[in-house]
Amino acid sequence: MSTGSVPLPLVPAGSDDLTVDVSGGAVVRRTVLPGGIRVLSECMPGLRSATVGCWVGVGSRDEGAGRFGSTHFLEHLLFKGTSRRSAMDIASAFDEVGGEANAVTGKEHTCYFARVLDEDLSLATDVLCDMVTSARLDVEDVESERGVILEELAMNDDDPSDVVHERFVELVLGGNPLGRPIGGTPQTIAAVGRGDIADHYAEHYLSPTLVVTAAGGVDHGALCRMVLDQVSRAGWSTAPGALPSARRPCAGSGEPAASGPGRVLVVNRPTEQAHVMLGGVGLRACDERRYTLSVLNTILGGGMSSRLFQEIREKRGLAYSVYSFTSGYSDAGYFGLYAGCAPGKVDEVLALLQAEWERLASDPVPSEELSRAHGQLCGGLVLGLEDSGSRMSRLGRAELVFGEFVGLDESLARIRQVTAEQVRELAGHLASRPRSLAVVGPFETDRRFPTVGL
Repeated sequence: MSTGSVPLPLVPAGSDDLTVDVSGGAVVRRTVLPGGIRVLSECMPGLRSATVGCWVGVGSRDEGAGRFGSTHFLEHLLFKGTSRRSAMDIASAFDEVGGEANAVTGKEHTCYFARVLDEDLSLATDVLCDMVTSARLDVEDVESERGVILEELAMNDDDPSDVVHERFVELVLGGNPLGRPIGGTPQTIAAVGRGDIADHYAEHYLSPTLVVTAAGGVDHGALCRMVLDQVSRAGWSTAPGALPSARRPCAGSGEPAASGPGRVLVVNRPTEQAHVMLGGVGLRACDERRYTLSVLNTILGGGMSSRLFQEIREKRGLAYSVYSFTSGYSDAGYFGLYAGCAPGKVDEVLALLQAEWERLASDPVPSEELSRAHGQLCGGLVLGLEDSGSRMSRLGRAELVFGEFVGLDESLARIRQVTAEQVRELAGHLASRPRSLAVVGPFETDRRFPTVGL
């Protein structure tokens, strides 16, 4: 079957596999295994490498009281050993074949992944599945890794651009669990116990929540057999009629959770630069306007030709780093503008950030600028998918977030269909909402910023 968009139903094993012919001769296949495990692959002809990922539909937002930071803690601990492998065994398995292995914890999912030669895909799959299904979680490992995580948090806290981002998200998303930092805080990491982490693992790391995706030189049938063998060896469920876990509700449109009135937070730090983030609530991940938001973001602050870059850096020399950004989740999202500038220039830079945002909301985008944004997004999308890791990630997000696989041609068409009026309308919608401001720099915590009315 060849189509632009294919739904990914949550059905038991034994239902028909999905097969999709995509651009460049690649083939995407999807199988639901016994136990409700989902396996998706994209075979890319001629590629001698492959990237495989084991996804679990649990993120930092799913942590209950007393478990804050457990999801990220598990990301570390799964590399510390299983009943079959020590931490050194895991590390050397990838080093011996020139592979790379890593993991990422998100707010709504976690992924353990590896990139290897195609001939070593079975090894990578076996090691990753072993890690995910048979983590040891020894007390000694928990305590040693606790120190590592505290050092990681301290490193992030030393970076003012990380600090301002974390505090901005807290302001915008308010009491929503998405507003909590993914890695936890020094206080929550120091407090969480081995039992809390083990309970979190037992509750969320299960057959119905597991999604395995691979791209590159991949044999789909062999991949499915490897995954099922490893899960069975670990004692996880392989019940024939089990359904995959339900996806988080993610409406196609509508208003995401809001944070109420706009707020200001100033973090006093003796930095050479002031780091500022201005913005508010954005769109859900599945909002039908997400392609419009991508075009809007590109025009406003997505590259060297963007309005923020040209006005604040090129014309006025007020900042080295300046951009806009957006992130969407199942029930919330945020949109913002960032700049790093001299502390004495903060008010001027904030006025310019706000002015460019409001100009985009009031004036139609010229056709040349719109066409340039279309081209930038389309080119970046195509170039990004030259890499097997990007295609592996695309499959994971399709399965866990969107519930559909959108082919490259369809994605490009949706970007090119975005009009100037849609951009102006969405910019106005975002600008009409309460705005929050986070600032890190050498300021008193009660500093006023009259240029943004906060």
